[in-house]
Amino acid sequence: MARIAVGGFQHETNTFAPQQATWEEFVRADAWPPLLRGPEMIAGVEGFNIPIAGAVKRLAELGHEIVPLAWAAAAPASYVTEDAYEKMWALFDEDLREQGPFDAVYLDLHGAMVAENTEDGEGELLARIRAVVGDDLPVVASLDYHANLTPEMARLATALVGYRTYPHIDMAATGKRAVELLDKLLREKRPVYRAYRQLDFLIPLVWQCTFIEPAKAIFDLVGEMEAGEKSHNQGIVSVTHTPGFPPADIAQCGPALVVYGHDREAVEAAADRLAATVKAQEKSFDGELLDPDQAALRAIELSKTASKPIVLADVQDNPGAGGTSDTVGLLAALMRHKARGAVIGMIVDEGAAKEAAATGEGNIMRRGIGAVVGYGGEKPVVADWRVVKLGDGIFTGTGPFYGGAKFQIGPMALVTDEASGVSAVLAAKRVQAADQEMFRAVGVEPSQVPIIALKSTVHFRADFQPIAETILVVRSPGAHITDPVEMPYKFLRKGMRLRPMGPVWDGVR
Repeated sequence: MARIAVGGFQHETNTFAPQQATWEEFVRADAWPPLLRGPEMIAGVEGFNIPIAGAVKRLAELGHEIVPLAWAAAAPASYVTEDAYEKMWALFDEDLREQGPFDAVYLDLHGAMVAENTEDGEGELLARIRAVVGDDLPVVASLDYHANLTPEMARLATALVGYRTYPHIDMAATGKRAVELLDKLLREKRPVYRAYRQLDFLIPLVWQCTFIEPAKAIFDLVGEMEAGEKSHNQGIVSVTHTPGFPPADIAQCGPALVVYGHDREAVEAAADRLAATVKAQEKSFDGELLDPDQAALRAIELSKTASKPIVLADVQDNPGAGGTSDTVGLLAALMRHKARGAVIGMIVDEGAAKEAAATGEGNIMRRGIGAVVGYGGEKPVVADWRVVKLGDGIFTGTGPFYGGAKFQIGPMALVTDEASGVSAVLAAKRVQAADQEMFRAVGVEPSQVPIIALKSTVHFRADFQPIAETILVVRSPGAHITDPVEMPYKFLRKGMRLRPMGPVWDGVR
């Protein structure tokens, strides 16, 4: 039995988003648990589809002593404030010094954290941890699929283990895989070699989905390389590819991969093979994007003969990538074209949700909804909104992505503009529309509506693709800019192509 310190610090940072991640965002609960520290962490993460939950459960099964540190996550947003970063580090620093010595450390990290005081949030955290525990102690971290896996992260961690699905349905499973690798390293005590590679083009998030090609085939290969008979014969123990998080204006933004194993030549060869495979698929990372009016009109036409909902993905206003979840370009288009029966969610407008509650079910409130932040100069959509159904925002996710998540997102309401027949789900707190329970919480059965529009880029596919007639990807205003060419980079490293087969960044904007 080994004594293993366990903690986590999760944030996906869209440096172009308008809202920062403050300490308060890490402390409070939303879909994921609030800040947890010490023994309360073990029970606090139980049942969630998050890496720390899978890691803790598997470590207990393996008979190791778990020493809980701190764990916190905040919804994707712009820079983590220096205050938040340093407060979280202070908890780690105190616990690592007071509760040691340890045989190993497991960390639940994202991999795309950018703070006001460091562009490589995870690399800096690993450096500080190494300064406390030393260079030789095994430190294994799980990473999000969208990690911008930096050279410093690869250098400082004993091993990094990433998700293999997008939508992320394997988060807890990745935590489990990470600690199983850690257990193997502790038991076998064999030298482990590392091969790290970066790719030279950015991949838009919307085309990184592992439900579709080319990512599906790439990640099939990742699994085969790690688990295949030949790989085992060559001593490969772990393979991770992270397609990257383009809305991060940092030098090391972009796809990367890391391979670990006991045979140095085999590790290098495997890394070269995987890098070449991704490179060969560069031109395939592309697809059709519709503007709001095109999407509304096509959805209306398709819904006339469809037996299942037409799903619209409002990909640029995805709060899971730093979007405000309150832009109204798609809502206005659906209303303009009278997409009767259509429902869009979630529009984050706490004031409108509270006014709906005060107005009461069945009554009319005349006001604007959405555009609270006013991204891109947008204005709220004013109409006579009938309050159809109210909710308290407390429910449990049931889909493959959010399954087990305990939502606490404040007052909710389903409101309908009777002139157009279009409805909106209002909520008080930002959370990605990736679980059908978000709609059921205000009386909407998603499978029974003709058109459903979702503030999500890809995660919605886990729960909504099975009920969809078809999915249309919509390029409506939002802080998660889909095409990296449009992002106002300043710090991206020179030589990166801004999209697959696209222009090369020369350091000048």
